[in-house]
Amino acid sequence: MRRNTLKPIAAVTGSIALAATLSACGGNSAASDEKTVTVYSADGLKGENGDGWYDQVFKDFTKKTGIKVEYVEGGSGEMVQRAAREKSNTQADVIVTLPPFIQQADGKGLLQKYTPQGADQVDGADKAADGTWTSVVNNYFGFAYNKKDLKTAPTTWDELLDGKYKNKLQYSTPGVAGDGTAVVVKAMHDFGGKEPAMDYLKKLQANNVGPSASTGKLAPKVDKGELLVANGDVQMSFAQSKTMPNLGIWFPKKAGGKPTSFALPYAGGLVKNAPHSENGKKLLDFMLSTKAQQQVSSIGGGFSARKDVKATDENAIALAKVMDGVEIFEPDWNDIDENLQTYVADWKSATGS
Repeated sequence: MRRNTLKPIAAVTGSIALAATLSACGGNSAASDEKTVTVYSADGLKGENGDGWYDQVFKDFTKKTGIKVEYVEGGSGEMVQRAAREKSNTQADVIVTLPPFIQQADGKGLLQKYTPQGADQVDGADKAADGTWTSVVNNYFGFAYNKKDLKTAPTTWDELLDGKYKNKLQYSTPGVAGDGTAVVVKAMHDFGGKEPAMDYLKKLQANNVGPSASTGKLAPKVDKGELLVANGDVQMSFAQSKTMPNLGIWFPKKAGGKPTSFALPYAGGLVKNAPHSENGKKLLDFMLSTKAQQQVSSIGGGFSARKDVKATDENAIALAKVMDGVEIFEPDWNDIDENLQTYVADWKSATGS
C-alpha cells in the first residue's frame, strides 16, 4: 500500500533470506520449502521494532504449526502488480491489501476461493461474495497532524489551503498507495462528486510537498514537524503514535458538515496456484482466530474483523474515542475498482502529477 520500494523481510527466521525462498520454482513446493508460507502485504501491520500485530501473529503461528512465514511488504497496488507479473510462476501464498486493490486482485484472477475459519463472523460488506477474500483487520481512513505545532487539529478541507501549510502537507500517491487512493475516495464523497473533488485537489496541490508511494513514511515527518499534516489511516497512525508522541489523528470535513471516514480494512486472500496453498489456508485461519483477533487492538491498534470479538483493552477504548462523532460512509468499491484508472488519470491531470 505504502512503501516506495518492496521490502522483503524474513518475518520469523532472520537466517533464511527471502530471495532464496522465491528462487524456487513457483507452482510446486520443494521439500525444504514445505514448512513455509509467503505473504505479500500492504504495510501497517508489522511493527518497525518487531512489535506489530503481524510480528506476534507470525511468531505464534510458527510456534503452533512449525510453518515459517516469509513476508514481502509494499504498496497495495505494488503487491497486486507483482502477483500479476508472477501469475505464470506464482510465488505468494497469501496476499493482504486494502480496497480497492483486493477487488483488483480478484478481478485479475489472482485469488482462489477459500473461506477461513471464523469468516462467518465477518460482516458481509467486509468479505467477497464469491469467497475469494476476507477482511482480517478492520480499519478506517484518516489524516495525521503534528500536535506540538498545531495546538488543535484542523477540521475542514478548506483549512488545508491556507499558506501555513505550504510545503508542510503531503499525501501518498493515489493508484499506488491504498491510503493515497483513499484521499480521492473521501474527497469525491465529501465534495459530492469527481469534478468538485478534482477542483479542490488542484488547489491543494499548491501546498503539497509532492508524490509519495509510502504513507507509512509520512508519519515520522509529521511527528518531527517536517510536515504539519499527512494522510494515513486510524490503525497505522494509532500504532505509530505509541513511539511518535506528536502524532494526532483527525478527519477532514466540508465547512458546515460532519467529519467523515470509511472502512479501509486489510483484506486477505489465498493466491491462485499458490506454491503452499495448505499453509496459506492455515495462516488465514490463524489470522481470524479469536486470540489473534483480540490482539488486533491490544497489539496492532486496529479493529477486529470479527463481530463476535468485543475488545475491551486500553487501545480499544482509546480507538472508540478517536472514532466518536465521525460519520461513516460506505464507498461503492465495485465502481471504484472499475473506474480506478480513470480517477487516477483525472487526479494526475488536475494536480499536474
